Parts: sequence; C-alpha cells; structure tokens
Amino acid sequence: MTFDLDHHGDAEVGAGLVDLAVNVRHQAMPGWLADPIAESLGRLSAYPDGTAATAAVAARHRRDPAEVLLTAGAAQAFVLLAQALRGARRPVVVHPQFTEPEAALINAGHRVDRVLLREEDGFRLDPALVPEDSDLVFVGNPTNPTSVLHPAADVAKLARPGRVLVVDEAFADTTYRPGVPGEPESLAERRDLPGLVVLRSLTKTWGLAGLRIGYLLGPAELLPRLAAAQPLWAVSTPALAAATACASPAAIAAEREIALRLAQERAHLVDRLRHVPSVTVAGEPASAFVSVRLPAADQIRLDLRKRGYAVRRGDTFPGLGPQWLRIAVRDTAITDGFVQTLTDVIEERP
Repeated sequence: MTFDLDHHGDAEVGAGLVDLAVNVRHQAMPGWLADPIAESLGRLSAYPDGTAATAAVAARHRRDPAEVLLTAGAAQAFVLLAQALRGARRPVVVHPQFTEPEAALINAGHRVDRVLLREEDGFRLDPALVPEDSDLVFVGNPTNPTSVLHPAADVAKLARPGRVLVVDEAFADTTYRPGVPGEPESLAERRDLPGLVVLRSLTKTWGLAGLRIGYLLGPAELLPRLAAAQPLWAVSTPALAAATACASPAAIAAEREIALRLAQERAHLVDRLRHVPSVTVAGEPASAFVSVRLPAADQIRLDLRKRGYAVRRGDTFPGLGPQWLRIAVRDTAITDGFVQTLTDVIEERP
C-alpha cells in the first residue's frame, strides 16, 4: 500500500471550519513569550546569534550546550539526521508515527525498513520488533497519530553502541501524569544512553507553527555532523527569542498547567467518543490528539467538512489506513458539538 508521506493536517483546514486536524494549541500567546518575540524585531539587522538560546535550552534539560542544536522546527531535524547519516546501513522507522522521518530518509537516498505496531497491542512499543542490526531507529513518544505514550524504559531498550536512536518528543510537553512533577516518560535529560537523540518542538503548546522553532538533544560528538548539514543562520532571531523564553521556569510551570487541563479535556473527548456507535479509540491516548477507527471514515471525514469540522485523515500513516481519523483535543464545548455532529453523521448513513 502506498502512503502520502507528505500529507499533513494543515491541508485539511479551510475557511469556516472548526480545526480538529492540526495539533497546535490556539490560545493567545502569553506576554512573557510575546514580548521577547516582539522586542527581537528591533534586532533584525544583525545576523542571528543562538548562543543564549542554546544555553537556555541546555539549562532546562540539564545538558551541556554542546549537546543542543537549535533547528527551524523539529521537522528540520529529521532532514539533518537523514542527510548527515547517509552511511546508515539499515534505517528503521517505527510506525504508525509522524511521516516526516521516513520522508526525509527517502529523500536522502536511504532504503527504509518499517516496524508496524499493532492495534491489538494498543499500538504500544515492543522493543523486540526492531531488528538488531538496525543502526538508525526513529520512534515517537508520545506517538503521533496514535497518542500513545510508551514507557521510557521500553524506549531506552532500543539504545546500544553503534546505533543512533532518534526519539521524537515533539508532544512530550503535552503529557501529564498525577504525582509526576515533569514530563512522564521523557528521555530528554538522559545522557547515559549511547547514541540517543531527542527531538523537541515549541510549536504545539505555544502555537508557534509559523515561527519554526525546535531543537535536538544528543551526543556532543554527533551534533557537529548534523550542524554541518544545516543552512547558515537557520534559526531566525525571533525564533531564538522564543526558544529562550520557552526554556524559562515560568514557561515550564505554565506547560505543566496546560498539560493538566489538556488531560482533563482529552479524558472528556475520549469518554464521549467511546459512547459513539461503531467508533473505536486507539490505545490509551496521552497527548493533544486522539485516533479513532470507524467504518467509512474517509467518507465521514468529508461529511464532517460539510458540517463545519476538519479532522485529519488516517490513510497517510503507515500502519493505519482509510478507516482511521485523527482528532485534536479542544475545549469541552467544541468537543461536545463535534461528537454530536459525528454521531449524527454516522446515524444518518445508509
């Protein structure tokens, strides 16, 4: 089966539609973030200098600055890895997950192997499925589109000498677990695992998709190879200001509060969806989106558009297919309106 690896949720959004297709938070930007970005516009005559932002990100994750590479969005990091590691003998992508890692590998000339996680296992990671001789492995945690949060111990089992293990934590700041002060199951601060590379994004929680800012955490000896594949001044001055602000204690505290509210809103969405006839929720969702399986999902998606709702098609994700949709978590009022509309669309089908 052929998958459109270049299709993303923004293609589903249109004028007048309630956006449940893109996993970006829509709330207004807080002043502690908006003000530094606005102030940076007065310094655009100078070339970007990422020194302060790199130090701030490193401090947040208890890393050395040499272990941080700022990128124009986390998606750029996939391209850098694919280009810089052209010598990889057996790249493996664990699916279902964000399709950009595989697309970047293919565009760089790699031949990619896929490991497909199974719905009957709740799309949970089984480290034993990854071939032992793979020297470059990509896995998402929490995984887009299934919203499954894998135990950090299971992900860590994939690390070994001679292998680069890339963990996409673009949605790690959306996760929450009672009694856990930080991000549950994150490996961002682990420096003891050989070849571990962790990717992070500031796009989702802070609504910065248009600014393009993310970063990569990894071994100091590997990062210069990735930086060499990056264009000069790849991260703009406003994006650097955002990176610095989002690494502050105020930002981290705000993230935890947002993640708590998101967990409550997600629980409401999942509960409502589990009462809709013929709808099956994938796994145990832990992030800002939920994937569901239902008959005629491709047609139902089009019917939902006619009634004002945009959702993400699932047939472009290896390991899913045309019977799947991905739905972004929004506030309970939007959820209630959407679920009622979804129920009506299903019940009205012949």
